[in-house]
Amino acid sequence: MSGKTLGIIGMGRIGQAVAQRAVGFRMPVRYHSRQHLAASSPSSGWEPRSLRNLLEEADIVTIHVPLTTATHHLIGARELAWMKPTAFLINTARGPIVDEESLVEALKNGTIAGAGLDVYEQEPALYPALAELKQVVLLPHLGSATLYARVQMGLVCVKNIHAVLDGLPAPNLVQS
Repeated sequence: MSGKTLGIIGMGRIGQAVAQRAVGFRMPVRYHSRQHLAASSPSSGWEPRSLRNLLEEADIVTIHVPLTTATHHLIGARELAWMKPTAFLINTARGPIVDEESLVEALKNGTIAGAGLDVYEQEPALYPALAELKQVVLLPHLGSATLYARVQMGLVCVKNIHAVLDGLPAPNLVQS
């Protein structure tokens, strides 16, 4: 991976953590995000790009944006066509950010070299043709499946319960 250009879509907390790890592999980092990083951030080697320029430059594109109306099918046929035929697309964010039908066509046609998916557009259902492609790695959304992560998730629940029992708002309240 050394020397390969990493393109990060979404440079929030997770995107920046991925970028920091890429430095260890001497990978140039390009990113596309709603906001440019502050000059004082550890981003001295990270360069902002438009989505198109990022997709055209990157050897590996990794997605780290939330699912919103603006990011639904953010990566479709047009965006996949901008990528290098040797590039790989990684989605560990949310399934519907990638149009899986377009992804399958891009993989079958050699538009891109491969994909790694930890999330799916119609989760838990898998787009049938994805499982048939040899250049795709599929995982069952297991990014948080470590003992440490699960313990931390439990502690967050306990904090919320304590707050509510003390008459305070839950720190991780989900608004619907």
